[in-house]
Amino acid sequence: MTALTTARADRPRRADRPCRAVDEEPRGLVSPADWRRPIVWLGLRAGHAVLLALLLVWGIGPILLLAKFAVTPTQDILRTPLAVFPNGITWANLDAAWNDVEVSRYLLNTVWVAAGAWVSQVVVAATGGYVLSVLRPRWGRLLHAAVLATLFVPAVVLLVPLYLTVLDPPVGGSMINTFWGVWLPAGASAFNVVLVTRFFDSLPREVFEAAAVDGAGPFRMFWSVVLPMSRPILGVVSVFAVIAAWKDFLWPLLVLPDPDLQPLSVRLPTLQGSTDKGVLMAALAISTVIPIAVFLAFQRLFLRGAGLGGAVKG
Repeated sequence: MTALTTARADRPRRADRPCRAVDEEPRGLVSPADWRRPIVWLGLRAGHAVLLALLLVWGIGPILLLAKFAVTPTQDILRTPLAVFPNGITWANLDAAWNDVEVSRYLLNTVWVAAGAWVSQVVVAATGGYVLSVLRPRWGRLLHAAVLATLFVPAVVLLVPLYLTVLDPPVGGSMINTFWGVWLPAGASAFNVVLVTRFFDSLPREVFEAAAVDGAGPFRMFWSVVLPMSRPILGVVSVFAVIAAWKDFLWPLLVLPDPDLQPLSVRLPTLQGSTDKGVLMAALAISTVIPIAVFLAFQRLFLRGAGLGGAVKG
């Protein structure tokens, strides 16, 4: 052992040897040498183009087809649905959908339902994530486990007890035929709480400790420190909340039996049998405008917050 140790000690140190250059080119299934071959390059580029075209057709195709049906006569929709306006464009479908079917009233109801559900979910998710991740009370782990446990309970199992609670709440009167019956249950989204908690966990604790040293209380820290850093994840929650409330059918159908209060997702299927096909397509097209606009408005925050990171640079 002594001779082996002496031999190792007499070896020249590798620090004096030149370091091997590190290949900084990104690694992939195809090597850089193969990329330089014209056949491989053209084949891969063609494959990328075909895949992109398929994704565009798959994602945007139904929306474009619905927009086409909205201004197409009913006979053309039934006979030649894929033909490009064989008998011209009919703008009367939009006018009939807006005035005769009264899409304007149901659209306003849908906006109210989505806005209240958005406020409810953002408030509950932000405050719940703040308590579990930043304040971290003694019973925080137990509460976090309880929130996670609710994710394993199917929503249909909770439908009857939730309806009975809305029908006869512990405080106040019945919330049937009121928007509160939709808004308050929407806030109980365990997924959003877990999502925001995970994002808050990635924020640096040094910022919270510095704010506490400067005398910031829990509310001040939440309003002035945590919320400004949480715009990406709040954008993600906003998109999820608005789209979920916009397309929800079963729960608004149960708690809003009055047709004057029903949103588009409930009212349009009811009018399907008595409405012209072209007018119905126009009403469906109008109902998709606001969700698309919301996603386009929040797409930057959505893509930034999808990875649950990037809140703090440096």
